[in-house]
Amino acid sequence: MTAAARFPSRRTPAPAAERAPGPRPRPDLDALTGLRSGKPSFYPEYRVNAERLRRVIGSLDRISAALVRTMEGSEALVRAVADAAADHLSADWVVLALVDGELTDAEPRHVVIGPDGVEWSELRLVPDRVRRHITLLQGGTGTEDDDDSDRRHLHVPIRLNGRTVGGFVAWTPPDREIDDTDHSVLRILAGQTASALQNCALLDRAERLHARTAAQAEDLRTRNDELMRTQQALGAARQREVLDNERHRIARELHDSVTQYALSAGMHIELCRSEIDDPRLLEHLDTAKDLTRRAVEQLRSAIYALNDDDHADKDLPSMLRQLSTVHMPDELRVEVTIGGTPVALPHEHEQSLFRIAGEALFNTAMHASASRAVVRLAYQPDRVRLSVSDDGGAAPDQIRRTLRAASVRGPSGEHRGLVNMDARAREMGGTLRFRRSRIGGLQVQVDVPFGTTGRETP
Repeated sequence: MTAAARFPSRRTPAPAAERAPGPRPRPDLDALTGLRSGKPSFYPEYRVNAERLRRVIGSLDRISAALVRTMEGSEALVRAVADAAADHLSADWVVLALVDGELTDAEPRHVVIGPDGVEWSELRLVPDRVRRHITLLQGGTGTEDDDDSDRRHLHVPIRLNGRTVGGFVAWTPPDREIDDTDHSVLRILAGQTASALQNCALLDRAERLHARTAAQAEDLRTRNDELMRTQQALGAARQREVLDNERHRIARELHDSVTQYALSAGMHIELCRSEIDDPRLLEHLDTAKDLTRRAVEQLRSAIYALNDDDHADKDLPSMLRQLSTVHMPDELRVEVTIGGTPVALPHEHEQSLFRIAGEALFNTAMHASASRAVVRLAYQPDRVRLSVSDDGGAAPDQIRRTLRAASVRGPSGEHRGLVNMDARAREMGGTLRFRRSRIGGLQVQVDVPFGTTGRETP
């Protein structure tokens, strides 16, 4: 038997000269992919399965996109899930409803998607059958059978930890039947929706707890600041109380001892004047009497300053006006002028400026042999300036040298007034200057910038 007889299906290739000329034939793609088959049902079934697979993949993709909206809150999640179910089923109506008393933090409690994917917010406008199923779902009793074919009506409960917390109900058009794949997809969606809604509730609760914790922390910080300010105020009040007690004690000692000795000395001097006729001795006694009178005036001024407790309720201009009218020598005329718009300064700074003015007037009265003094308080845009001028005989250069010498010698009792004035000015962040005044004598000037005084509301 020949080879041709044994293998009848094989063909002997034609000689090259006998082959038909033309391009090389293309491969048969239909035969390669199996779309052309001897089985008549293969291709339709393949197309159905391919379409179902494409639809399932698309639905799972939309479900994933819906479920990742947990961070946006339950409202965005519920609407996204309802839209995904309606899109997957190409449904005429889709209802997502939650059982009353379950997942209480989730809002809204129901969503109705109608034809063309439009959400219906007014329940009175939706068909009766849809409204009836919403009532049943919210009551937790499941849903009743629908008049339509089972292949176009779907109910999938939403379960969480073994209990029903809601459900999906859908109606598809006549040309869209619901198959087992749709049931599987909706069950996956229902299960993931329950977990996502619970996560939303936990996230919302965590955010509320965080906000409450932050508010409590802020409240504690505010209360702590108030407590610190109160402690500082109590400490300052206690310090002022101690200082006031000490001032009153010193004033009492000055009044009961030193002042009485000075008055007794003056009485003895007057007694001696009545028994002496020598003009030269009488002149010396008159000088001693005048010095004694000045000493008593100085003591009374110091006692008044130590005992004055009314300054806490007065502003600086009022304190300066009162200072110029009490316990000043009769031959010294004091004027007080206020320039600019008064600004409320911190209490300790007003007290420091008042003490500087008092010390300057005291030096003028006791040492300058002046007949006139001018106290000026000027409120400027960036600073407050206090100046005390007189027409006495003090020299600014001599006062500056005295202050430098007293600062170098340390805390001795000599020229303590000048040192205290300079220290108070520095504590306020200001400067103390001595210069020649326009009325002929010495001018004491203190400049304190507003940035360091921490001025309060005018």
